[in-house]
Amino acid sequence: MKQHHRTLRFLAIALIFLFALPASAHLPVAVDGERLPSLAPMLERVTPAVVNIATKSRARIRENPLFQDPFFRRFFDLPEPRRPRPAQSLGSGVIVDAKNGYILTNHHVIDKADEITVTLQNGRELAAEVVGADPETDIAVLKVDPKTTQLMELPLGDSNKLRVGDFVVAVGNPFGLGQTVTSGIVSALGRTGLGIEGYEDFIQTDASINPGNSGGALVNLRGELVGINTAILTPAGGNIGIGFAIPSNMARQVMNQLIKYGEVRRGMLGISVQDLTPALADAFGIDVEEGVVIAQVTPNSAAEEAGLQVGDVIVAIDGQPVRHAAHIRNRIGLLRVGEAVELTVLRNGKRMQITAVIGEDTQQTDAAALSPRLAGAEFGEVPAPPGEEGKRVAIVRVEPGSPAAFAGLRQGDIILSVNRMPVTDLASLRKAISGSKGRLLLHIRRGSGAFFLLLQ
Repeated sequence: MKQHHRTLRFLAIALIFLFALPASAHLPVAVDGERLPSLAPMLERVTPAVVNIATKSRARIRENPLFQDPFFRRFFDLPEPRRPRPAQSLGSGVIVDAKNGYILTNHHVIDKADEITVTLQNGRELAAEVVGADPETDIAVLKVDPKTTQLMELPLGDSNKLRVGDFVVAVGNPFGLGQTVTSGIVSALGRTGLGIEGYEDFIQTDASINPGNSGGALVNLRGELVGINTAILTPAGGNIGIGFAIPSNMARQVMNQLIKYGEVRRGMLGISVQDLTPALADAFGIDVEEGVVIAQVTPNSAAEEAGLQVGDVIVAIDGQPVRHAAHIRNRIGLLRVGEAVELTVLRNGKRMQITAVIGEDTQQTDAAALSPRLAGAEFGEVPAPPGEEGKRVAIVRVEPGSPAAFAGLRQGDIILSVNRMPVTDLASLRKAISGSKGRLLLHIRRGSGAFFLLLQ
């Protein structure tokens, strides 16, 4: 009983003390007239544009294509095919065009997905479809119906204006926890040679990026999208302060092509280059520390037509300094066919400006960009067999276990026609497939024989 009275007296004293506190005892919003710094106002505009992405896919079971033939199965009294196991993954995305419902994310987030669900910050779920994806840059564009709900978009910033030391904020869905915000600085720019993607020009940041953050937003303090979070360097699967984001300018270029064409139509200049070393600079008699040396010019290419020569040293592209060979590949590979590019070149010690018009890369193309049924195959142009004129389109690579492999396509197959339309080069192949409705009827030459293959 005494203990009970003692507890009541303590509570009464505590309440009296609490009500006696002046209003100014609340956490201050300003000190000495200066408002306390906070990212909250900016994030209130940013976070509604960052979405969670959930995918479902049927895990493909690798089997010999003969096992899919009902006659073959009945003849050998084989059991029914095993059903694919459902697989799920989580990632993030950024709404960049609310009017049309376009969302930027990573290719690896939605790769091989059969169903894609986008969850907005308010919990609303929307079905999404893939507009296009580019494995080389790990960028994909999704589309949701903008009429079903009000969408908020994130403005694209200029990633070329970033400096090491700039404050940035990462927004995403780490480990499937839900939307999470972390902050840090730009640790480095122009990271290449990591072997993560085909085209690398990463922003490095110490803002915490973890599994599930992929495809999320890296924003500056103005609330502009400056990068798409895509990878981390870690020995154990968690964040150690080294994360990488695709620059917004690269993402913008890829996105525009994916929306317009459904694929990235990479241009080709037609040169092979190598980094300019101090020894090479001395041998060429030039006093520059950065640039690339042209080691080869492809005949009949855009480079040859523009007048580029072996031994030329490229020091700038469109006024931007060139530091290494990867910079040339990134810059040229993301330009559209027909675009003009201005090269600052040193030739025999003299500085000169050369303008080249980017040509089409007609050597190879990824079949997945043409049709999902051909995913896993890569087409290339080859000389016609002896006795025939012109060129032919051949399958130069088939990934084991891919849809193309299951369909029966093999490396070395020559595509003679698609849906009865003759195929003589990659341009005619693209035209024939783009005009197809539903099924694909391929006329294939394999070795000394030929046959038709129907893909439905």
